[in-house]
Amino acid sequence: MINRLGDLPAGVVGFEASGRLSAEDYRDVVLPAVESAAEVGEVRFLIVMRDFQGMSGGALWQDLKIGFGHVRAWKRIALVTDIDWMHHMTGLFGWMTPGETKSFTLEDRDAAVEWVLG
Repeated sequence: MINRLGDLPAGVVGFEASGRLSAEDYRDVVLPAVESAAEVGEVRFLIVMRDFQGMSGGALWQDLKIGFGHVRAWKRIALVTDIDWMHHMTGLFGWMTPGETKSFTLEDRDAAVEWVLG
């Protein structure tokens, strides 16, 4: 499940995700927000992951489409989580995503917001 975060500064698109992610989560929640941000300028993206139970094949496909749909608009992506392997994956594969990526702990959420704005 993915929910849009409403407590972020203007210019930051943010979500909280948990459980198993579906294609509908991306299509109905994430995609419209990213497309709106890309239309007016840069995409500054924050995702908070408290727990993760996988994603459907359709969700993976939607994730890839969103990432490359507006490849030039992506500025920064901040991952906020305490899931260790996600921090490692961001470090290893972040260079493959459009824009800059950086991971933060849940405790450092405010720092993530500041970074993604920078």
